[in-house]
Amino acid sequence: MKRYLFIVALSILVFSCERKNKPPKPNNLISEDKMENILYDLYIINAAKGVNRKLLEDKGIVPESYVLNKHQIDSVQFAESNAYYAFDPDLYKEIVEKVKVRLENNKKTFEDLQEKESAKAQKRRDSITKLNERRRDSIKKALKKQVSN
Repeated sequence: MKRYLFIVALSILVFSCERKNKPPKPNNLISEDKMENILYDLYIINAAKGVNRKLLEDKGIVPESYVLNKHQIDSVQFAESNAYYAFDPDLYKEIVEKVKVRLENNKKTFEDLQEKESAKAQKRRDSITKLNERRRDSIKKALKKQVSN
């Protein structure tokens, strides 16, 4: 009896540890390029959710639905394609690395724009400060003239 239980337990262990088979290729598999674009949009929209969730809610935007509608896919198609690509870690890593490069490039572009805008704003503030100083000086001169007269 013990031997029988041992064989059954060992069989269960062997079969449960067996590597799962690769999921079948979905009929409506999303291309790698489109998958990259979808993941990119999901990362962007999730960042937006983290920054200003209230604004999205007020506008009635459901981020995940927005991305799926934008790319004209449904959640099942995305889930199946994502599972298919995720089963091959090297391929999935390659797709995610492309997304990461795009995000880093966009971050650099936005930082450069922000720096330019900041410089413009500082220049405007400086010119306003100079104008205010001139006005103060002219008012002081006018007051001194009145006092001396």
